[in-house]
Amino acid sequence: MDDVNVSFAEVHYVTIQKVGNVPVTKGDFQSIPLQIQSWLAQMIQLCTPRAVYICDGSDEEAEIITHKLVERGTLTPLTKYENCYICRTDPRDVARVESKTFIVTDDKYASIPHSREGVQCVLGQWMAPNDMKKELDERLPGCMSGRMMYVIPFSMGPIGSPLSKIGVQVTDSNYVLLSMRVMTRVSPLIWKHLQHGEEFVKCLHSMGVPRPHTQKVINNWPCNPEKLLICHFPDIRKVISYGSGYGGNSLLGKKCFALRIAGRIAYDEGWLAEHMLIMSVTNPQGEEKFIVAAFPSACGKTNLAMLTPSIPGYTVRVVGDDIAWMRFDKQTGELRAINPEAGFFGVAPGTNMKTNPNAILTCLKNSIFTNVGETADGGFYWEGLEDETPAGTEIISWTGERYKLGEDKTKKSSHPNSRFCCPARQCPIIHDKWEHPDGVPISAIIFGGRRPEGVPLVIESLNWKHGVFLASQLKSETTAAAEHTGKQIMHDPFAMR
Repeated sequence: MDDVNVSFAEVHYVTIQKVGNVPVTKGDFQSIPLQIQSWLAQMIQLCTPRAVYICDGSDEEAEIITHKLVERGTLTPLTKYENCYICRTDPRDVARVESKTFIVTDDKYASIPHSREGVQCVLGQWMAPNDMKKELDERLPGCMSGRMMYVIPFSMGPIGSPLSKIGVQVTDSNYVLLSMRVMTRVSPLIWKHLQHGEEFVKCLHSMGVPRPHTQKVINNWPCNPEKLLICHFPDIRKVISYGSGYGGNSLLGKKCFALRIAGRIAYDEGWLAEHMLIMSVTNPQGEEKFIVAAFPSACGKTNLAMLTPSIPGYTVRVVGDDIAWMRFDKQTGELRAINPEAGFFGVAPGTNMKTNPNAILTCLKNSIFTNVGETADGGFYWEGLEDETPAGTEIISWTGERYKLGEDKTKKSSHPNSRFCCPARQCPIIHDKWEHPDGVPISAIIFGGRRPEGVPLVIESLNWKHGVFLASQLKSETTAAAEHTGKQIMHDPFAMR
């Protein structure tokens, strides 16, 4: 009966506003810009939620939602830290699913390269609009029945920056709401920037498990892996994700918007949306240079972005660890970059006080940990923290198994793609210009990947054209960030596979 178990906090917000027959339990629907109202009305009619909740990104809102998820058992407080929680997903929903991810355009070759007839493209997947419509018509009608529809207005990049873009995501997952609040800038100020019909990216996400459930929900984590589908409509700036609650599949501001849709917007407007960290390096003479670096997921961007220099006199500061939006300044011709994200969604295993102390220090408060282990005294644990955790410590693995550290080395506490989600502003070495609306000037570009053998560790290009050629030939070993198994080498040009 949890579909009708409304908390006191929800009751407190109930208004008489309705969209059709669906009540709005928080927020003022009438104050939203008309083009958003129109789109939301369509989404409500399609998904048939039991109610609508318009998010404001406030601490009070996060407290209410967090309390609800703790009561339900989706989140568990990590009592050793301030405002930190652990979440365990359905074991079938643990990574980005590239095999179910599509780009939808009228022209096939606007999405993927030409290839021989019958040969599967390895760089992406295209589906014709009519075929995708059939797939979505099977999934979306009534997909939020019995659930709350959360409306999340968010900015990629500082709100109001000329380099930023706006999105609105509707979702039936409050885990997604809490994570989007960390990873993007969620605020009612967004509505003011859409008052005159400005463009926004439409993001629809559903876990694909309407109530009453017809299938067992594992770990209080509704998902529908058999019907999972993630599709992008770059021509109309839209993303639809169905069946997964996990990471890049459901936090649609991340890869879906900030790379795939933004890549098309950038192409149309003359800028670049890239899978790159942004960092600065200052030498002993006080000369600072900003650098961007592109590696595929789980290949070391976060560790490089937060590097602790071993050479005396050098300083590193982080601007972003995953995505860079870059454009040339019209007056000076200088290439400038912003980090469109507001948080870090980092791979946990291997992260420790030796490999990345700044990441560890960043996630000691206000963070969400997904599919990591937990110590019996309320701390997080994953592979790589052995030297910082006493032998004999009782560990609860991400699958719920209990064991003592050091007694059985075959036990694994965390999924290889387990994550920490934390606010970037908390990083000890965050650059004071990380949210500057004009971005930072870029002096160098690095491309790389995970290649344990067969190629030099570092190679410098001979010139700009040679650099573009090398980056286009980039290959990398597969990681746990997507659903691949094994250690094959895959093409990943510009780290933008």
